[in-house]
Amino acid sequence: MAARDEEAEAWSEEAARWLWEGAVPLQVHLHDADVTALPPPPPLLILGPRLGYLPLLVSRIRAHFSSTLPPGIDTVWFEYKGLPLKWYIPIGVLFDLLCADPERPWNLTVHFRGYPGEVLSPCEGEDSVKWSYNNSLKEAAFIITGNSKNVMNMSQADQVAMWESVMKGDLDGYMNVSTRLKLGPFEEDCVVRTSSAERQQGSDEPESPGSSKPCRVPVRLYVRSVQEDLEYLEDAIPVSDWEGVSYINRPFEIRKREGRIYITLQDALETLLPEFFSSKPAVATAESEPAETSDSAPDDSDTSRPALSSQRESSATKNAKVKLVRVQGIEPKMSIPFLWVANNLKNPEHYLHVCVYVASPRI
Repeated sequence: MAARDEEAEAWSEEAARWLWEGAVPLQVHLHDADVTALPPPPPLLILGPRLGYLPLLVSRIRAHFSSTLPPGIDTVWFEYKGLPLKWYIPIGVLFDLLCADPERPWNLTVHFRGYPGEVLSPCEGEDSVKWSYNNSLKEAAFIITGNSKNVMNMSQADQVAMWESVMKGDLDGYMNVSTRLKLGPFEEDCVVRTSSAERQQGSDEPESPGSSKPCRVPVRLYVRSVQEDLEYLEDAIPVSDWEGVSYINRPFEIRKREGRIYITLQDALETLLPEFFSSKPAVATAESEPAETSDSAPDDSDTSRPALSSQRESSATKNAKVKLVRVQGIEPKMSIPFLWVANNLKNPEHYLHVCVYVASPRI
């Protein structure tokens, strides 16, 4: 048994290394409106860390195009095939979601003017990305433990060290800090037991002797609709606006069911997305709503939208069919243990990001 545990731990460590070293090759083109000198500059080839964010690449991109940029300073933004890219979504998730047929290098256009404030929330560079990351980390902690005090009580030095490790892709530095938060690993029989003091301060639930609650996994789902008669994914119509993507926060509660040895990815997705795995419309529950905490600012208005909540959308999902599931660039088998996926393929803010392509009659 000990040898098996050591082997499993070694596999997890290797998976984490591969994940943190993962990158998307980008070919960044300067938009024609920002070109002030001829000949126009060549595109920049750069690696975008899968766990990173586009605004964190701006300094290197600006340096490459500096000789042709107009004077002044404005907010930098990116687009792909006419779609402004949401800066708070990790690069790897954007790539998995928007490139049905993986495009290497991924051709993006960078703009140094004309920020589309009607589509994207304001971004002040690294400060905004750091705020978004910390907010997501607090949300994840709340989902897992019932409060976010372990994150809120981090020392300033630990906060700085964690953020720098995320920016630099430094797994060892990240682990040195994150393990003190005690937000994992998730286990089949994981139970979070809360003391009387913690329950009174961090929960509205009444206190009861020996009270406990099952562990919950923070999951962010990105559901993209593709045409119903699509035979090959490379023929999928590009996403033209963000209304074509449902951005959903749905924690997954770990419960042993029917004596199963483990919960599969299929089991988890059937619970998380009943709209697409059942003929019955989904019924909204407390577990299916985005997590909100008193000590964590809510998402901006454009960072989440209700999951297929209208009557028209609910009707359309009845005949929808899941075409593809991607996690960290991988198209996993549906029989893979879900907790392995959650423990080894989650992002540094402890959310598991899952991209789902759904064939829908709406397209």
